[in-house]
Amino acid sequence: MNYLAHAYLSFRNPEILVGNMISDFVKGKKQFDYPLLVQKGIQLHRAIDTFTDQHPATKRAKEYLKPAVGAYAGAFIDVVYDHFLALDSKELPETAWKELAAETYHQLADNLPLLPEKFARMLPYMTSQDWLYNYRFTWGIENSFGGVARRAKYLTGPGLAFQLFIKHYGELESLYHAFFPDVKKMVEAGLTARLMQ
Repeated sequence: MNYLAHAYLSFRNPEILVGNMISDFVKGKKQFDYPLLVQKGIQLHRAIDTFTDQHPATKRAKEYLKPAVGAYAGAFIDVVYDHFLALDSKELPETAWKELAAETYHQLADNLPLLPEKFARMLPYMTSQDWLYNYRFTWGIENSFGGVARRAKYLTGPGLAFQLFIKHYGELESLYHAFFPDVKKMVEAGLTARLMQ
């Protein structure tokens, strides 16, 4: 899952949110430098990523993009899942997605001293360009695909991956709906257990 899903699956707990959002920027034992609830957010992020990668729907979804991006298909599918989540009115109506995005940026900014330097440098762009809300638009996904491609070692651009996303839009949407209820249940159970530890 990408940034929107990790924000949403923090269930409005600010410290869990911080950990969930910064996890990819925190390596190894560095997680233990953070307050306990932020550590739990980091651990939650990693549990979500493992669950997502192992889910049958994700494995099928990757096959649609592998012809364009090979081993990076999982990173692109994370973005695809955020697109369909942003449009999922069963989870939240459009106005509430907008509010969640604004609340997320605000909570991250309030915790700026805790953010890893690289994430802190990225946050103003995430906020000003409203990445979280704009996942609902295909142009937002195209932009996000571009970001993934720039971070990859051998990809020249997101063009073919985006074409395959559009071509297989219906199939990918169905796979999102097969996947998301399962990860949400896992997080609801796991987050409750983490907060009680």
